[in-house]
Amino acid sequence: MNISSTIKSIQDIMRKDDGVDGDAQRIGQLTWMLFLKVFDQREEEWEDDNSKYKSPIPEKFRWRNWAKYLEDADGKKKPQIQGSELIPFINNELFPALKEIDASDSPTKKVIKQVFEDSNNYMKNGSLMLAVIEKLEDAINFHDFKTRANLGDVYEQLLNDLRGAGNAGEFYTPRAITQFMVNRVNPNLTKRETVMDPACGTGGFLTAAIDHLRHQLSDKSSADDQRAIEGLIHGIEKKQLPHLLCTTNMLLHGIDVPSQIDHSNTLGRPWNDWRADEKVDCLITNPPFGGYEDDGVGTDYPSDLKTRETADMFMALIIKKLLKDDGGRGAVVLPDGTMFGNTLIKGKLKELLLRECNLHTVIRLPNGVFAPYTTIKTNLLFFTKGKPTETIWFYEHPYPQGYKSYSKTKPIDYKEFKAEQDWWGKEEDGFADRVESELAWKVDFKTKKLEAEAAAKPHWDKAEQLNNQAAALDNQIRDLKSSIVGVTDAVQRKQVDDQTVLLREQADTLRLAARDAQTAGDRLYWPIYNLDIKNPNAAADEIHDPDALLLKYKELLGQIEDTQNQLKGELAAALAHHFTNEAEV
Repeated sequence: MNISSTIKSIQDIMRKDDGVDGDAQRIGQLTWMLFLKVFDQREEEWEDDNSKYKSPIPEKFRWRNWAKYLEDADGKKKPQIQGSELIPFINNELFPALKEIDASDSPTKKVIKQVFEDSNNYMKNGSLMLAVIEKLEDAINFHDFKTRANLGDVYEQLLNDLRGAGNAGEFYTPRAITQFMVNRVNPNLTKRETVMDPACGTGGFLTAAIDHLRHQLSDKSSADDQRAIEGLIHGIEKKQLPHLLCTTNMLLHGIDVPSQIDHSNTLGRPWNDWRADEKVDCLITNPPFGGYEDDGVGTDYPSDLKTRETADMFMALIIKKLLKDDGGRGAVVLPDGTMFGNTLIKGKLKELLLRECNLHTVIRLPNGVFAPYTTIKTNLLFFTKGKPTETIWFYEHPYPQGYKSYSKTKPIDYKEFKAEQDWWGKEEDGFADRVESELAWKVDFKTKKLEAEAAAKPHWDKAEQLNNQAAALDNQIRDLKSSIVGVTDAVQRKQVDDQTVLLREQADTLRLAARDAQTAGDRLYWPIYNLDIKNPNAAADEIHDPDALLLKYKELLGQIEDTQNQLKGELAAALAHHFTNEAEV
């Protein structure tokens, strides 16, 4: 029986156990067991290399001393613990010991503690658990090169199963996407460039980065080059199950001590706690979008970037705190909603991105790339920090011939990105070799911005002038009030009060006019940050697909609603202005 079949048979065994409910629990159960088995076999290798090696796991709880099947005198393999004793041992001894291990002793102990602090043993039937262990013992020999290679396929199977496990699917990014994004960011081993994913999930981007760095090794590479890879990879994951999967994934990819995979909430760390020396050369991520952080998270973000929407919070953090200031390279998956979102915070974020980074490339992906988790259209943004954006290139990734959408059985393939790779060019020469086509087009953002600022400036200047006039009236009001402090004469006080009321009305009128002028300027300026720019070179196709027509209809309804809201705002402002003038008359 091959490894893939073994994993399926293990999951079938777990389905018979009353304590394991659903795919996510089955995968969680299997993964902590797989972690201990793989770790134990890696330890055998480390012991061969170093006779003084000491395990961070107490002897009693090492896989070899409780789970591994041992041969009896007749050569038959038998369990070390009977089924009736197994579950109490795991629940009452093994888990408490590994959860309470001292993480400060060593990086490896930190990894083990983080793996087990939120893990659970869901199985209740000792006999069934022994059957699972027996399957793992028979199928997985990490010392065998062929088995080690096949474990990568097993892991992909687990991730695909996870993708179908309800909300847990949010951890999965198709391998083709992770490979392409890492390939384009191109972290350099010789330069010792660091790579981070602050929402690393099961580690897809990080394993792609490890493979990319290892491909740069040659016969001339030193032992330091090989060891350096482990220290260049950094990941943070908030949720327990994907963190456990990621840690095991790192072990499977030869990262001996995956202590750089932190089990914590990136967004929960105080804004000012991020240090300059933590900034990385390359940041590649698919931040969770559509979700919101709990109250209290992100309250210390700068006021103009304050939000609870996860993707927006990650973007602010990436630009300001995580990427190196001079030449840090980023690649981020973002939904269409962020691209065209017209809320103030989304506008401010895109203004920040285009001011502090060169957003040189946007790959627009078609529907279905992340199916079945989401059908939302997504984009791959590539940018370099250190200078503002002047030109944005867009590339519309097409479906392969004969495809109308992607699906679980027909996912996006890495080979499809060869057209983008051939077209890409070099950032050093400003992508001089890029050409426009039916799939590629560019936007002169620098000119767009200058024209928008020039058009908006008279309105903004007027708003500032009116607000200054209102502020001058506020000062007069304060002076008048100060002039009657201690005055008891009623007539004199009334004169001042009447004058104060008049000045306040004038100040309010000025502020209302200033708001109108500011709004008029904003209306000319902020639309330049709508990055949902349609392909001007695409052939106009008649749409017959009902799903596409429905999507187009919903987009049209959204545009109508936006226009209605804009008209309501303008009408309300005009009416307020009218009634203020009437009151003055």
